[in-house]
Amino acid sequence: MKRIMTLAFSLLMFCQARSQNPLFIPDTLSGTNFSLNLYDTSHVFYPGFTTRTFGVNAAYLGPTLIMQKGDSVNIEVHNMLMDTTTIHWHGMHVNPHNDGGPHVYIPPGTTWNPKFTVRDHASTFWYHPHLHMMTNLHATLGAAGMIIVRDSAESALNLPRSYGIDDFPIVIQSKAFDMAKQIVVGDAYDSVMMVNGTFDPYLNVPAQVVRLRLLNASTERVYNIGIQNNMPFSLIGSDGGLLDTPLSMTRLMIAPGERFEILLNFDGMTGSNVDLMSYASELPNAIYGAIQPGMVPGQVITGYTSNPLNGADFRLMKFQVTTPSSNPVTSVPLTLITNTPWPTGSATNTRTLVFSPVNPGPTAIQGPFYIDNTLFDMNVINQQIPLDAIETWTLSNQSPIAHPFHIHDVQFYILNINGTPTPAHLSGRKDVVLVPAMQSVTFITKFETFCDDMMPYMYHCHMLSHEDDGMMGQFLVNCPTTEINSNEKDDFFISFPNPSSGIIQIQNKSGYDLRSMIITDQNGKVLIESNPQATHTNHGHVQTIEQNHRIDLSEFSNGIYYLKLFTDKTSYVKKIIILK
Repeated sequence: MKRIMTLAFSLLMFCQARSQNPLFIPDTLSGTNFSLNLYDTSHVFYPGFTTRTFGVNAAYLGPTLIMQKGDSVNIEVHNMLMDTTTIHWHGMHVNPHNDGGPHVYIPPGTTWNPKFTVRDHASTFWYHPHLHMMTNLHATLGAAGMIIVRDSAESALNLPRSYGIDDFPIVIQSKAFDMAKQIVVGDAYDSVMMVNGTFDPYLNVPAQVVRLRLLNASTERVYNIGIQNNMPFSLIGSDGGLLDTPLSMTRLMIAPGERFEILLNFDGMTGSNVDLMSYASELPNAIYGAIQPGMVPGQVITGYTSNPLNGADFRLMKFQVTTPSSNPVTSVPLTLITNTPWPTGSATNTRTLVFSPVNPGPTAIQGPFYIDNTLFDMNVINQQIPLDAIETWTLSNQSPIAHPFHIHDVQFYILNINGTPTPAHLSGRKDVVLVPAMQSVTFITKFETFCDDMMPYMYHCHMLSHEDDGMMGQFLVNCPTTEINSNEKDDFFISFPNPSSGIIQIQNKSGYDLRSMIITDQNGKVLIESNPQATHTNHGHVQTIEQNHRIDLSEFSNGIYYLKLFTDKTSYVKKIIILK
């Protein structure tokens, strides 16, 4: 009965969402200093109903951050939520302490202050929470936003780049709502489409070339983008930057986490209405969003077949073409930039990651899923990679559903898909790739700039339900033995994991002799006091101090503590978070 009521109500909402609404365009923040406030808040998606949401400087979604390559940025993330969270700068090349993965918690009422140099090529990135087992909830409720990086090479091209005039963010999401019009997380009846948080939107566009920055921010759904009547568009960029030349296309498949930039030429079309579509009826089987989500009909996801979006063609938004702007771009460039992939012969190592279902059989496509026959463990490092290594990775999907694989820290170039040459539209820099069911993808990348022997980066499926269920691993980029310090950070003492369930590893990379340490609570009360001979604690532990030291705080309650380390030269203070 509950399923029938939910189905009926979702159908009603699907129909209600057909009324046209102006597309919401998020505000922008630019420069080198950014302040983001994460709120428990609400938003009116349906008249007369208030829906609980998470917002970033707004009721739903966050501002678009505009950054310049080479700038040193300072970001303050103020967590005003009732819950611990994180913020990950998806696709950006930053050190692991600034990456915002699941080890970099932001407890309620605290501020996280990452600082880094923007090293990425001009492209479209995004930010979203990455709390282990909570990513889907936090992102689905709306704590996400776009990032636009600009550089001199992109600025030299005659491309649309007037935000909100001829250059538009397009955040595509499918959602499920219950009878009280609250967002339902993890329900396969994600039958309500929204763009930038707007139901069935329309956008007034000038009669000239316009740029769409497409982001699939859905939990699981894959889209097959096209324009009404097969109007061609020009693909100019993928996840990590521009392509060599624009590609004329009529279809573009985009998986969760992927970004693409396309140009639409509306020159001479004043007064026309044109729909942006997803032609899901053309998706091959074994993709979430196709008619059949598994490889064979017997592989099922509860509620999937009742969802009217699956295997159907549907409108994402409508363009209403108006008069040109004052300085229009009226043609598509013939060339863009030059991408230089690493030669395959330069690879110093190869790795293979195998995706497989935990429960084989008819329910295999529902998950959970293994990577290399294991589920994610915060305290286990799955891969160790030397700094400056060039590696080829093969992603072998031995499950009956496609998975969008995402890796932090680096961009990669796809070498082949199941042994066949890389399609032209996937030839640029990527950080997400959809790995087809029972097939493989091989890419090449370089792990450069940043190393840290204690703080890992992540790789995972970007279907958020799969990620939360453990389809994730982590890797360290190891520093050379002569390294004293990680790039872009002045900490000589590394603590890992942080947050921790109680066991902390301390690594002394300062080169100084560690003389003593104390651990205090937030009020300054000393809980552990130690010297090189012995450690005396309020909990009765006795420990000695070594260059690589293990501290057992498992008897401590959840909260924030301060580790003070004293050497023969100076002292250091590190914040430790216990979260069990």
